[in-house]
Amino acid sequence: MSTLSPPRSCEELLAQMVSIETVNPDFGGPAGGEAALAAHLEILARHWGLNTRRCPAGTGGAFNLLVTAEVAPAAEWLLLESHLDTVSVDSMTVPPFQLTIAGDKLHARGTCDTKGSGAAMLWALQAYARQSGRARNAGVIFSVDEEAGMGGARAFAARELREFQRLRGIVVGEPTRLRPVIAHNGALRWRSITRGVAAHSADPTRGRSAITAMQKVVAALEKIFIPLANREHPLTGRAAASINMIRGGTAVNIIPDYCEITCDRRLVPGETAAQVLGERDAALAGLAVEHDRQYLAPPLPPENSATLHTWLQPAFLARGLDPAAIGAPYATNASHYAAAGAQVLVLGPGDLAQAHTRDEWLDRRALAAATDLYLALLQLP
Repeated sequence: MSTLSPPRSCEELLAQMVSIETVNPDFGGPAGGEAALAAHLEILARHWGLNTRRCPAGTGGAFNLLVTAEVAPAAEWLLLESHLDTVSVDSMTVPPFQLTIAGDKLHARGTCDTKGSGAAMLWALQAYARQSGRARNAGVIFSVDEEAGMGGARAFAARELREFQRLRGIVVGEPTRLRPVIAHNGALRWRSITRGVAAHSADPTRGRSAITAMQKVVAALEKIFIPLANREHPLTGRAAASINMIRGGTAVNIIPDYCEITCDRRLVPGETAAQVLGERDAALAGLAVEHDRQYLAPPLPPENSATLHTWLQPAFLARGLDPAAIGAPYATNASHYAAAGAQVLVLGPGDLAQAHTRDEWLDRRALAAATDLYLALLQLP
């Protein structure tokens, strides 16, 4: 059981959340970090009289935490969502797991991306639950594994989401400067492998270099495939493609029998994975290459946000916030909820420029504004 006392403010809640390390295990974080934070939030939610549910999300006992405040079984739902994991803390210049305050800046890993959103959402939900005359059921999804594979969102979209028959929509917390993001790019990734024959480097003719084979693959991708990533979307910008990791060889005196690269292709709304993979395969036609570890976060098209965006605009206007829709070049968990048919919108405090940085921070005024805005969304008629 958590030894942390119930927080007295949203800032205190954020301080508790960043104190629990949730660096994604793919980036060197400890196993069980996200579960430890979810367990703490579960205790807090129950202390506040909220309902909680652990939703399985992959192997090893991973789970999303669903926190809800219900008014009636037949009432409509509005869900808020924030991921629990963070990126690595390597090279940070501020204490990564201790909230430090410098002026209006709240420093620690995850303050901006995206424990700030999560703290504001939960604080708003517990305030909403205490009110009378509530119009709808409300909940917060704390999802796992966003930074590496979006496994938590994929699992929730595939299983639990279908239970919410009257769903107004899902507001996904990411640093958007409290601007409503209604469209963003997707991400398609894969590993390409070439194979050779190992031999002693004293007689290279007895072997066949997988690295030499990979050189041809890389050349074809750079000459033919990557230039095709030139489509643009008015909200999300231009598509992109890059080769970002390479590994091959076992020793300096052995002809390498294995080489791999990892590729990243950003899709604009309107592009499909099948289309892009077809372009990749055409570019590599005739070359001996294998592909695996395919990962897809689909693009978020604006039509999956239009109804929700229109509905929530009065809450922005009442607070002097800009309700105009914007797009983003990155991918978020919203991709998977939209692909499952939900209306979604990405909205949170902070700026992308402050996320994943050595001194990651969130403006405390933005945290307060986000808490107020999330509560207003839950209260909308």
